Amino acid sequence: MTLALSLGDLSLSRGGRRLFSGLNLRLEAGQACALTGPNGSGKTSLLRAVAGLCEVDSGRIEFGGTDPGTARASGLHLLGHLDGLKASRTAGEELDFWTRWQGGTPEAMKAAVLRLDLLRLLDLEVRRLSAGQRRRLALARLLSAPRPLWLLDEPLSPLDAHWRGQVLDIMAGHLAGGGLILAAVHDPLPVATVALEIAP
Repeated sequence: MTLALSLGDLSLSRGGRRLFSGLNLRLEAGQACALTGPNGSGKTSLLRAVAGLCEVDSGRIEFGGTDPGTARASGLHLLGHLDGLKASRTAGEELDFWTRWQGGTPEAMKAAVLRLDLLRLLDLEVRRLSAGQRRRLALARLLSAPRPLWLLDEPLSPLDAHWRGQVLDIMAGHLAGGGLILAAVHDPLPVATVALEIAP
């Protein structure tokens, strides 16, 4: 599935407060956008709106001609602040569940485990993993069930310098393969990006 992402004159409110209005963005295959702005400006809400998890006040969200329901069901990944991992499962059980749920393959899962150095963690309960290990496990879903559009909320936190570099390589590879990335960040990403700032 080849996707583009287009946001047109988008406005969004939360709790009776307008977060932003008149937001526009166009991303094609192979492009990334660094979404910046102060805390509370609406970066996370925008990611959730693109994923279909919250409604916008007005404007349009389009996926390059792909039906929005199809695009959201099988064309994108959302990785938020919370990793969305069940603490009582082992890391292996959790990754296997998400891989199957999102239409991935055992081969892709094995490759993701190796790429993110998770093999020695698979028998540990998620609750026993460090914050950085949990983030790597969550990121493994991006590889074990490939989808073209990645919506990432502070993807490099709480990774150490080594794993930040590794994840940036993964992101660059995704873009080189025709993927798209919309990432909410505080610091610039060291990959070529379109900049979009949400100002209060």
